Amino acid sequence: MNWVEALILGVVQGLTEFLPVSSSGHLEIGQALLGTAGEENLTFAVVVHTATVLSTLVILWHEVAQLFKGTFTTMKWNEEKDYVAKILVSMIPVFIIGMFFKDYVESFFGHGLLLVGICLMITAFLLWLSELLSKRMKGDGHEVTYKDAIIIGCAQAVAVLPGLSRSGTTIATGLLCGVKKDKVAQFSFLMVLIPILGEAFLDLLKAIKDPAEFSTLPAISLIVGFLAAFLTGCFACKFMIEIVKRQKLIYFAIYCVCAGLFAIIYSLV
Repeated sequence: MNWVEALILGVVQGLTEFLPVSSSGHLEIGQALLGTAGEENLTFAVVVHTATVLSTLVILWHEVAQLFKGTFTTMKWNEEKDYVAKILVSMIPVFIIGMFFKDYVESFFGHGLLLVGICLMITAFLLWLSELLSKRMKGDGHEVTYKDAIIIGCAQAVAVLPGLSRSGTTIATGLLCGVKKDKVAQFSFLMVLIPILGEAFLDLLKAIKDPAEFSTLPAISLIVGFLAAFLTGCFACKFMIEIVKRQKLIYFAIYCVCAGLFAIIYSLV
């Protein structure tokens, strides 16, 4: 993978991480079209995912700082501690997947686009269903509860499959649970920070322990991919929060149907 290919894939990752169209699925499609599929792509995926996590911190810095301040500057139980506790609860399902089924999940990547296409179609259905039901819902919805957190966390665990949008699945699940539109988008973006940073940290330890098993990608490709994903991620994160507020997810559902059909047809020809 040269730096131009890394730039393209980094932009794809940055835009699609927050838009409900599956960043992992689009990376699989992009790598297939560019002919860069291979074992090294897992490392590249971790690098660009880390970049988009950092873009989340930039866009939601005020919220993150407020949570940090409220959690660690007082011993009293408050709204910030309660919110952080809900984020930790939401991480339980993905923690179980990461600890016991990581190798199994990774086996789904890099083996053609048929699964990606099917998962994109499922993403489209979830987006359509959530918008349909949320428009019929009375009132503006409620804050995230602990029950909502564990349900959204289960959705995030399932969304590790390529083509099943993490943001789309978690936001759609939250809307189906009756959570406020702006609150579910913010919660969806914040709940992924620790899992992805944790994955990046574990990969870094693995690289230090056994460099031979780490990526053979040129450093320039990793740097360019990281910067491209970070900059476009900043734009997409802010843009997506506004999209959810305005109930415009149906357009992304249509896009996912088109992308899913393309991936399925491409895998069969």
